[in-house]
Amino acid sequence: MAQETAISDPAGSDRAGWYLLGPAFVAAIAYVDPGNVAANVSSGAKFGYLLLWVIIAANVMAGLVQYLSAKLGLVTGHSLPEAIGRGMGRPTRLAFWAQAEIVAMSTDVAEVIGGAIALRILFGLPLPLGGLITGAISLVLLLIKDRRGQRLFEAVITGLLLVIALGFTASFFVATPPAGEVMSGLVPRFQGAESVLLAAAILGATVMPHAVYLHSGLARDRHGRPEAGTPRRRLLRITRWDVGVAMVIAGGVNAAMLLVAAFNMRGHGDVASIEDAYGAVRTTLGPTIAVLFAVGLLASGLASSSVGAYAGAMIMQGLLHWSVPMVVRRLVTLGPAIALLALNVDPTRTLVLSQVVLSFGIPFAVLPLVRLTANRKLMGTDANHPATTVVGWVVAVMISLLNVALIYLTVTG
Repeated sequence: MAQETAISDPAGSDRAGWYLLGPAFVAAIAYVDPGNVAANVSSGAKFGYLLLWVIIAANVMAGLVQYLSAKLGLVTGHSLPEAIGRGMGRPTRLAFWAQAEIVAMSTDVAEVIGGAIALRILFGLPLPLGGLITGAISLVLLLIKDRRGQRLFEAVITGLLLVIALGFTASFFVATPPAGEVMSGLVPRFQGAESVLLAAAILGATVMPHAVYLHSGLARDRHGRPEAGTPRRRLLRITRWDVGVAMVIAGGVNAAMLLVAAFNMRGHGDVASIEDAYGAVRTTLGPTIAVLFAVGLLASGLASSSVGAYAGAMIMQGLLHWSVPMVVRRLVTLGPAIALLALNVDPTRTLVLSQVVLSFGIPFAVLPLVRLTANRKLMGTDANHPATTVVGWVVAVMISLLNVALIYLTVTG
């Protein structure tokens, strides 16, 4: 990835810090992808407000992981894939790349299918055609990054994030969930084995490995490698704001998905797919809100598909030192999704299975990240505080175990 010149504030203060925000908003798209839509809507439709606390907890953990990833890129000048690969021999790097590539391609399958479902809802397009259109538009977004720079790419992705937020929160302008029931969802508890499975799906698939790999490179490419001392401390402070604001938006969107389903879909029959959810929204809230829901889903598929392909390119470059043209990579990774759609495989079931495959990659991204950012020799004075390291290890191990639970419950359920 071409590294852009760091953008500085001539005043040397935080007054223009907003101008430096952006990388976290790109990474946050991974948290509002079509896989999240399926899990959150299903949770709300089946268990009401019960699992709202899971979304809040998952968002807090994800925020810590994303900040550590951005900090690694800023302090070392290396993306996470580069930092991991530096200590590996060629065979080990190839094996590590293979699992990361499978995860990235699995993620891409979910994003393209989500966009195809949205296009079928909105325009009645066949799923394979919708998948091709999703892939083509995501390629245009990637070309914006290559031709016009990261700032414009971040602005476009942030705009799509706002469209996603509007699409999934529009129903609150029509009907607002009862405050008391919403507050009850903040109390940690379960209701049978199926609620545990859905909680594992939300928690276990929250921290997307491709977003963890990508954020380190995004921060590095946008800001360069600031000098140690005051410039770096200031940029790290702004990065915490960047991550915090982006994750609040992403967490709010995920919570809104669950609340909409809990308030409008519970008791309206089995919501077995995203299209069922659209039908339920249309029945209870009317066609306008339903269309906004579908538009939010489409924006989710388009944005997350381009971000997923971007992450895959960064993983390949960091671990294999290969730079593949984005058009070629987009065509290659689009193939599996289009093939599955052409074979008439159940798209919602494919979304779920893609999240299971993705789960295998979580420990390989999160555990090395905590180890690297705690390394004082590598990070210098910006190494993690011991308390941060302890919390980081707890979060990393917890997320990894939850993904193992998700895989087990999905296979045996």
